[in-house]
Amino acid sequence: MSALLSIPEIKNQTVFNIDRWEEIGRDPLVRSWPGRVETDRYGNPIMMCYAEFSHGGKQADIALLLQKHAPAGKITVECPISTSEGIKVADVAWVSKKRLVQVGGRVALKGAPEICVEVVSPGNKRGEIEEKRRLYFEAGAKEVWVCDRRGRLKFFLKDDPETAAGSLLCPKVPRSVSVD
Repeated sequence: MSALLSIPEIKNQTVFNIDRWEEIGRDPLVRSWPGRVETDRYGNPIMMCYAEFSHGGKQADIALLLQKHAPAGKITVECPISTSEGIKVADVAWVSKKRLVQVGGRVALKGAPEICVEVVSPGNKRGEIEEKRRLYFEAGAKEVWVCDRRGRLKFFLKDDPETAAGSLLCPKVPRSVSVD
């Protein structure tokens, strides 16, 4: 006789993600975890290593670039976003006031901000950044920026799978940040 694991049907992934994210956030073990936490589509926590010093520096540099070059809106770091594959956390994000009204949530956004930025770190697995880029676009992002270990920015636009020459929303943003 074999036992089957019954996984309950998730009727609304976004509602499920946000409810589960709130529940996980109350767990003392998770709250004291020194690294980043995301979830998979079933609400299982994915615990990741803490970021190295240069990772946070790049996040801060990118946030400052957005503050200088982005239109009016909200800039944040460690932005939890509901996706079809659970809650994913963008390293940096920019969201317009109009979009924030649409996607704002209690503990995580119900959709992606217009700009989601990923900073590559040694702990990233092969394909992870590409998967997050796909999920952010699927969740409504207009641009995804990827900052490599050397501080170089690559820009991806929703309707163009190839690397773009620059950002359409922030055309004056330079193509790199300091790695000092």
